[in-house]
Amino acid sequence: MKPIIAEHGAAGVERPTSVRWTLASLSLSMLLPSLGTSIANVGLPALARAFNGSFQDAQWIVLAYLLAITTLIVSVGRLGDLTGRRRLLLIGILLFTLASVLCAIAPALWLITAARAVQGIGAAIMMALTVAFVGDTVPKAKTGSAMGLLGTMSAIGTALGPSLGGVLIAGLGWPAIFLVNVPLGAVTFALAYRFLPVDAKIGKTQQSGFDMAGTVLLAATLSAYALAMTIGRGSFGPLNLVLLAATVCGAGLFIFVSARTASPLIRLAVFRNPVLSASLATNALVSTVMMATLVVAPFYLSRALGLGEAAVGAVMSIGPVISILSGIPAGRLVDRLDARFVIAAGLVAMVTGATALALLPGIAGYIAAIVILTPGYQLFQAANNTAVMADVAPDQRGVISGTLNLSRNLGLVTGASVMGAIFARASATSDIAGAPPEAVHLGMQITFAVAATLIAVALAIAVGTCRLGRAPAGH
Repeated sequence: MKPIIAEHGAAGVERPTSVRWTLASLSLSMLLPSLGTSIANVGLPALARAFNGSFQDAQWIVLAYLLAITTLIVSVGRLGDLTGRRRLLLIGILLFTLASVLCAIAPALWLITAARAVQGIGAAIMMALTVAFVGDTVPKAKTGSAMGLLGTMSAIGTALGPSLGGVLIAGLGWPAIFLVNVPLGAVTFALAYRFLPVDAKIGKTQQSGFDMAGTVLLAATLSAYALAMTIGRGSFGPLNLVLLAATVCGAGLFIFVSARTASPLIRLAVFRNPVLSASLATNALVSTVMMATLVVAPFYLSRALGLGEAAVGAVMSIGPVISILSGIPAGRLVDRLDARFVIAAGLVAMVTGATALALLPGIAGYIAAIVILTPGYQLFQAANNTAVMADVAPDQRGVISGTLNLSRNLGLVTGASVMGAIFARASATSDIAGAPPEAVHLGMQITFAVAATLIAVALAIAVGTCRLGRAPAGH
């Protein structure tokens, strides 16, 4: 494989030009999937009006995208390991871009939903392989900085989506929120094609090792779980219970099949590595709490603190702005200090921030808590991703990266449902939008007391793992 990460002059001195352009392509590959999520949310009312559909029908435009990512992110990571990561990443970028065009020209909501599912497949490929490529293209001493940069780009995509989407819909109509991905996708494809290292030749034996049975079982299991967490908006009925039961059965079958397959989708032995298992568990817990801030904060700010819509939007933009500003410094700190120490420091900050959200009153208290919580999250993300990917075998980077992203997505799905349900139950009302301020304030306190407890559990797991040392993941 011809390395492209650095160019050499006549004197043999490395020039970092290619590293920068490689990181630029990876950064855009991380930006597009997060932008694809957040920009579509703001377009749901316009889409419902344009096609005379219900809000629930329009909501599937978001759910189809998230379900595709959640169910396929591990499988596409493994496929990249087997068939070549560069080749598959280029296909993913192309899928995402073409699906964006289909979304913009689709004449019906169900066709937009189908195109969004295809777009989600492209997003899953980009999310899984972008992190995996860091190990192939970035010097190990700079891995933390690269992970911090990717975290920053993800935060930029999430923060930019609502404002950019609002401007595009107001000026050009709803198709523009999908067409904006086309020039970005074209630039991303061109950079990735030019600067990512060419795939090594894959032998026929390795190509035939893709676990189709495991892939189907895992996708079905994750679909059942995601639907169980989203259908009913936190109100668990018979269908939710059936889906949860299907999730348990599917997980058992997946483990059974994986243990008897010569080349399984996920080698179950990797979960014996305490560092990897702990990182996945803490990642899911942290993501659950971060989703709680997005679900609960709008109701708390509007109902309990009496802020108008513009003020709520301004206050909620503080978190993403801090994420953007703190991502790269967090990554650089990981390069200078032990990743396990930075993980613990980030989780301590998150426990403090979640506790402050539960206890500090008023808008000043909320902002102070977010100022503590958000940098802690960026520290955790950069350090945790670095710790997981540092010692992964090259032929397992895609699947481990996909598994890491999966744990985050499952945490987000769980947070939206479970933490939302805790908030509603703690507020003692079935209609949060019309609940009295005192009830919403109590719901906020209880929800983030639970959130602080979850982060404390994550911290205990991380500290316990530190004592076990680091074992190579993916072996």
